[in-house]
Amino acid sequence: MKGRMIVLDHVAGREAAALLVDGKLQDLMIDDEGAPRPGAIFRAICDRPLKGQGGMMLRLPDGETAFLRQGKGLAPGQAILVQVTGYADDGKAIPVTDRVLFKSRYAIVTPGKLGINVSRSIKDDDVRNRVLACAHDEGVSEGFGLILRSSCEGGADADIIEDIAAMDAMASAIMADSDGVAEALTDGDGPHGLAWREWVEPATVVTDAGGFEHHGVLDQMTALSSARVGLEASAFMYVEPTRALIAVDVNTGGDTSPASSLKANIAASKALPRELRLRGLGGQVVIDMAPMSKAHRKQIESSLRSAFRADSIDTALVGWTPLGHYELQRKRERLPIPMEAL
Repeated sequence: MKGRMIVLDHVAGREAAALLVDGKLQDLMIDDEGAPRPGAIFRAICDRPLKGQGGMMLRLPDGETAFLRQGKGLAPGQAILVQVTGYADDGKAIPVTDRVLFKSRYAIVTPGKLGINVSRSIKDDDVRNRVLACAHDEGVSEGFGLILRSSCEGGADADIIEDIAAMDAMASAIMADSDGVAEALTDGDGPHGLAWREWVEPATVVTDAGGFEHHGVLDQMTALSSARVGLEASAFMYVEPTRALIAVDVNTGGDTSPASSLKANIAASKALPRELRLRGLGGQVVIDMAPMSKAHRKQIESSLRSAFRADSIDTALVGWTPLGHYELQRKRERLPIPMEAL
C-alpha cells in the first residue's frame, strides 16, 4: 500500500504501534512490562549523594531507585519532582531529571523556563504568527513557559489551544503536588499515545484488532530476530547487541568492484537508523566499516549525519577510532524488542 499508515494493535498482550511507509515498516513501539516509561513523573525522595559524580540517588515507589545527575543543593530526605529520561541498564538506577516537561502533540509546557517559543522548523511567518496568536490567546500559568512544536504547522487553531490548556492544567496540578512520600504522579505515554504525539504527518490510522497481521507488520517484525540486514546489491551488515555495546559489521558480499566497499558503507549508513530504531537499541554503537580508503571517510560521515538527522532519537556521532571503527552514542529511549513479540 502506498502512503503512510499507522497501525495500533497489541502484540503478546502488550500495547504496540507501527508506522508503515509504502508498506515498509519504518518505526515500531512495543510497551514494556514493569519498567517506568520515559516521560513518567515521580515525587522522589533524596537518598544519598554520590560525591564523586556530583549526583544524587533517589528513592521511588515500590523500592525502585533513580539517579539524578545534578544533585547540588539537595539533602537526604528531601522530596523532589523528577521525570524519567530513559531506560536503565541492567542493575542500574533509573535515569531522571528535575527539569520536568509536559509534552503533547502541539505544545510543551516548561515549568521554570519562561517565555513562548515556536519551533524553528516552522519557517513561514504567517504560520508562526498564527500559532503564536493561539498561545497568547490561551496563555499558561505564572512561572511556566511554552514551546509550540513543529506539528502546529498543520494543526487547527482550536486543537492547538485545547492542547495548550490541557498541558497547562496538568503542569499546574503536578507542580503543586511536590510534598509527600515517594509516589508516581503520571505514567509516561504508551505506544498508542506516543504514536498520536510524535507521528504527526498525515497518515491512515488502523485501530482494528489484528491490524499487525493483516498489514504485514508481524512478518516484518520476524525479520528483526535476525542480526543480518540486507543492503543494496549483495552487501549486508550485522547489527548485534552485546553487554557493553551494539556491534555493527558491514560487508560487501559478492561485489568485487573497486567501489564495492564505499557503496556498502554508504548503504549501511543510510539503513542503520531504521535498524536501530526498529530493534529498540541504544547506548554505545561501534561500526566496523567494510575496508576502504581514509579519503572516503568524509563521504561516510556525511551519509551518517544525513541519516541520523532525520531520526527521532537523539544520537551523537562521536567519530573514528584508531582501529578505523566509527562510534555513535544513542539515547536509550526504548528497550530492545521482547523476543516473545517476534
